[in-house]
Amino acid sequence: MLADQAPDLHGALERVQQEALAHVILDGKIFSADRLAEKTTSVKGEQIDRWYSGKAHEPGGNIQALPAPDGFPLWVSDVEPGPAHDLTAAREHVLGALYWAYSQLDLPTLADNGYDGAGIGVFTPVKQPADGQTLDVDTRTNTLLRSLHRLGERGFALLTARSRAPRHFTTSPARSATSSKPHTLSPISNTADSPETR
Repeated sequence: MLADQAPDLHGALERVQQEALAHVILDGKIFSADRLAEKTTSVKGEQIDRWYSGKAHEPGGNIQALPAPDGFPLWVSDVEPGPAHDLTAAREHVLGALYWAYSQLDLPTLADNGYDGAGIGVFTPVKQPADGQTLDVDTRTNTLLRSLHRLGERGFALLTARSRAPRHFTTSPARSATSSKPHTLSPISNTADSPETR
């Protein structure tokens, strides 16, 4: 129900243009999920759990988001399996549109180091030289870039805190069958049944 009301990527970029935003932020997050039996072959040729994220140390899905400069979420992607790197997931769902937005709307995208090498218009902090040397004057905007990007990270906090339903929903038939209450995706019924509103 909530996903049907969400804007698609085209709609999100139209809103950015209408509101004359200075930039957008690209960020990714692993959302935990129930363990799934689906397998895949790793780059080493081994059979592994398709949804197990080594980064999060649990099964989950990688979701990409485009928050506005103040962190308000404008768009979220479909889910990719947990092992997918942020850059891989972004290439699949959003980078093409961001390249267009940079070339046609002069709209830059700020991202963290997980998106190094993303391409035109996606700006990431320059890594500190390994030999301990200081960055040259042209790359000392790192602090500013990181500060602006951190504001966007609150977009995921807003997405997960706005509705109680996603936090109380499970896709596990076993858990649903043993639960005394049916699980629902409706925030209205979930809120009405919550102890705080009784």
